[in-house]
Amino acid sequence: MSGLCFFSAANETVTTVWFLVQVGICGRTGSGKSSLARSLFSAVRVCSGEILLDGVNIARVPLSRLRSSLSIIPQDPVLFSGSIRFNLDPHHTVDDDELWNVLKIAQLQQLVLGLPHQLETVVTDAGENFSVGQKQLFCLARALLRRCRVLVMDEATASIDVETDRIIHNIVQEQLSDCTVLIIAHRLSTIRSCDMIVVLSDGRVVEAGPPGQLSANPNGHFAKILAENQL
Repeated sequence: MSGLCFFSAANETVTTVWFLVQVGICGRTGSGKSSLARSLFSAVRVCSGEILLDGVNIARVPLSRLRSSLSIIPQDPVLFSGSIRFNLDPHHTVDDDELWNVLKIAQLQQLVLGLPHQLETVVTDAGENFSVGQKQLFCLARALLRRCRVLVMDEATASIDVETDRIIHNIVQEQLSDCTVLIIAHRLSTIRSCDMIVVLSDGRVVEAGPPGQLSANPNGHFAKILAENQL
């Protein structure tokens, strides 16, 4: 079975996250959550230890192949200058039916149908002709089209309203059941339904396990973070 391994320098143990799960990643500011995401994409150099995907050290995988196997939805949604079609499918790998289908899943179909040029509508600089929530849904649609086995959501719902947050997580639940989803938490409510929680502190894995198990331990790291957020 495929998996993603985290090495914890704190207690010299390895936590393996098997595929087909949703993993919530949390920790206080500066704990290393976004650094973990950047490390997965080899955007920062790993000074010691290793990250394994499918048992393979990602440092040995060509960068283009590694990044084409992963998808990320960042906190600040990124749209490029060009058409909606180009933003969804820059390499022209799918037909219009598939584009419209993914727009329907992302609840963007009616929006795009109402535009004068539909799929050929030009996205202005930084996507200023769409709201933040709409841009994040376009990013999700793009990730769905890529069909990657690992999706990283790096505080993807931090800048959007609660309703769009709910829509995104419902889509992830329904459409990405065959994908490992790493959800770096902004709102802890978004990760309490995950299969597994990984808690980071000072760049180390200090706690990992099912959310119910972690929240039941009053002296645990996750329970303490939950209590602080409820104050």
